[in-house]
Amino acid sequence: MAKPRRSQGTRDRILNEARRLFAQRGYERTTIRAVAKAANINVSMVMRYYGSKEELFARAAKIDLRVPDLGAVPAEKRGETIVTHFLDRWEGPEAGDELPALLRAAITHEAARQRVIEIIMSQAGRAISATIPAEQFEERLGLIITQLSGLAFSRFVLKHPLVVSLDHDVIVQRLGKTVQSYLDGGAEK
Repeated sequence: MAKPRRSQGTRDRILNEARRLFAQRGYERTTIRAVAKAANINVSMVMRYYGSKEELFARAAKIDLRVPDLGAVPAEKRGETIVTHFLDRWEGPEAGDELPALLRAAITHEAARQRVIEIIMSQAGRAISATIPAEQFEERLGLIITQLSGLAFSRFVLKHPLVVSLDHDVIVQRLGKTVQSYLDGGAEK
């Protein structure tokens, strides 16, 4: 078993404080100096371990969406499964501030925007690609992204009262049908 680096505690403390500050303040208003102060270390240590604000953000924004294996879900239930998982990931007991922070940052910062796209394509895209024809993958995933990103922005970033007040089950049922139609290629059931 590899021995942990002596600096690992400091590195972890920096990342934890960076995640917290990026979530609270967004990318633009979070500074290396603020992260260092919150972690109770010298600014030079943040730079030593992470090099730049962009690199610190990229490391702090490592997010596992924990997308379920859609192949194990009956085909007609995949839309609801995706929406249920999405809401649980944003609102459930393991939800943190990292997803809203990343989405907020993606609006104004190119590196964050690229990170969101990478996460979607590498995790959600891979799971969904196993359930639809390859030649229709980009179109169908693009349509699914419009629905889920619209929900995420409206409910968790903008916090629009009409969207925030929607019942979880209503979202799963209604949005699940829409996502299901994209998975099915628009075929009416």
